[in-house]
Amino acid sequence: MEGWGFWTVAVVAAVCVGMGKGGMPVVAMLSVPLLSLYISPIAAAGLLLPIYVVSDMFGLWAYRRDFNKRVIVIVCIGATAGVALGWATASLVSERVVEALVGLVGAVFAVMILTQRRKARDPRPAKVGPGLFWGVVSGFTSFVSHGGGPPYQVYTLPLGMTKTVFAGTTTITFAYVNAIKLIPYWALGQLSAENLHVAAWLALPSALAVFLGVRLVRVLPEALFFKLVTWALLAVSLQLLWRAASGG
Repeated sequence: MEGWGFWTVAVVAAVCVGMGKGGMPVVAMLSVPLLSLYISPIAAAGLLLPIYVVSDMFGLWAYRRDFNKRVIVIVCIGATAGVALGWATASLVSERVVEALVGLVGAVFAVMILTQRRKARDPRPAKVGPGLFWGVVSGFTSFVSHGGGPPYQVYTLPLGMTKTVFAGTTTITFAYVNAIKLIPYWALGQLSAENLHVAAWLALPSALAVFLGVRLVRVLPEALFFKLVTWALLAVSLQLLWRAASGG
């Protein structure tokens, strides 16, 4: 973990994490693929987890008043089971398979949203069954590669939350998910002293980027915000499909 190339990409990845925690969904998902240009995806996930946790603290403060409690509770219950499943099957499940499934679901859903003719985004009730299911999927994929965004959005985008509530609910939910991943990541040896040392240097640009993300959420028109979220979901999903098909 040395050289200007690595540190440049690492800082960009940390900024992506911070912007994601500031309420720009799926931006943070770009961090692992970016860092994988220099180190393995597993090492990248381990290095970035402490940065996620530090950024979460700033995101929690920024969105302490804007969230949907029911959605958070439902998804977090499912995500807890998903993280446990990821830990139990860490040596059995191929990351390429997970990437392919997440990419397929996210891409199909994004295309459906983008081709809808409906002008208004009518609020829908947060149902328990679908929330638990997508929570499990989101927790599992988040454990494998910090890629819990697409399955989470499959459940939450149709609920019709306002942009700030959507951003706050996402930030709080994944703050919980990242916190509970610390123990299994440590047990699996993905949190080394070297990782923590590098993460400490990257925490500052990530923390500053949280407030950049919050600012963008506040100023973007709501319709444009959700359109950007959906296009970002499609882009990341297609990237995951490509990575799975090409072997990384």
